[in-house]
Amino acid sequence: MPPKKEVVEEKLGPWALGRFSSRLKVGIVGMPNVGKSTLYNTLTKCSIPAENFPFCTIEPNETRVHVPDERFDWLCDKYKPKSEVQPWLEIVDIAGLVKGAAQGAGLGNAFLSHIRAIDGIIHVLRAFDDADIIHVEDRVDPIGDIEIITNELRAKDLEAVARRKADLDKEKARMNSNPASKKEFEAEQAFLAKLKDFLEAGKEVRNGMDIWSVKEIEYLNEYQLLTAKPCMFLVNLSEDDFKRKKNKWLAKIHAWVQEHGGSPIIPYSGAFEQRLLDLGNAEEAEKCQKEEGMTTQLPKIIRTAFTMVHLIYFFTAGPDEVRARVCRRGSKAPQAAGTIHTDIERGFICAEVMAYDDLKELGTESEVKAKGKYRQEGKTYVVVDGDVIYFKFNVTAKGKWAPSELSGAVLPGAVLLSMLNVAAKGKWGATVRV
Repeated sequence: MPPKKEVVEEKLGPWALGRFSSRLKVGIVGMPNVGKSTLYNTLTKCSIPAENFPFCTIEPNETRVHVPDERFDWLCDKYKPKSEVQPWLEIVDIAGLVKGAAQGAGLGNAFLSHIRAIDGIIHVLRAFDDADIIHVEDRVDPIGDIEIITNELRAKDLEAVARRKADLDKEKARMNSNPASKKEFEAEQAFLAKLKDFLEAGKEVRNGMDIWSVKEIEYLNEYQLLTAKPCMFLVNLSEDDFKRKKNKWLAKIHAWVQEHGGSPIIPYSGAFEQRLLDLGNAEEAEKCQKEEGMTTQLPKIIRTAFTMVHLIYFFTAGPDEVRARVCRRGSKAPQAAGTIHTDIERGFICAEVMAYDDLKELGTESEVKAKGKYRQEGKTYVVVDGDVIYFKFNVTAKGKWAPSELSGAVLPGAVLLSMLNVAAKGKWGATVRV
């Protein structure tokens, strides 16, 4: 009898943690008076209060911002469509955290519940000295600040683990009533013990992807722990330090971040970004950047935040509409099609794909086809950021659309018209390309 094949379990990447949605939020997090609200105002062009006292922000502020992308601009220049739909990201300004928040200090549990509602964390670290701007710890120490924040998030996660274990213990008798539920009960109890030890060792859940199994990642996505959320670090410098690209804290921050998972770090100057915003128009802002020898970091911050939460986008492009359609990294073609309409996912036949770089280099869809770089992909194809895709699908009789529903669908006009014609003829089994 031949030996059984050894089954090697797939190891999932960081993209597997978190909510599987194309509508994700990132939150601006930090100690009071480090520049969070100023950053939020410059990113969103809003005017929320940014005052020199702790907890100026209490309730979170939310705004959508467009994700800048030269590829989208090029497609719009090429097709000159009737409609342009840019990718966007929702940004949330969250109140400042203080030591002891997990036990209720400062805004305490309200603050932590606001973090629970977001999908990625933008840590703002203060690395500038200014005697006129107070710090709740009465010092400037970005390493100390981030230690406080991560310790509070970890403490809240340990509370959540203890709470989940207590809930499981209450169900012990029922779960042990049959072998299947008993096995599930024991597996989750073992994982909770493993997770507790991991957190008590001072580690963040997102940095344990090499030890979490696929089943354990499913548990983590149910728990939605705070340290499982992806993060990035923004170092708020004075204008002088930003201009000379030097600051005594930068090397220390880099070393700390590398020891704790190696997330992206972006130095910027909140004061400089605010000055650009106050100029009131793009031409003046560009002139100021040239004169000062400094460049705004806001586009880079937005793009990094977008990719941080494992989002990508593909393009649907034509004379009726150019649209960047957001999906989760790792999405397969049918899932990506579902971002247009669930019936397209259900009736998926294939995806006609060309790489953006090929389209830009060759100029037209017909040239891409002529060079053999236009391809058809099936259900297992994993969508790549920047793909230009047309989907073929079959609208079956089951769950069919009525013309009135079609008229509200977000589809290119020519496709919408052809589908209405199909509906009028009663041919709901027709293959449609979108």
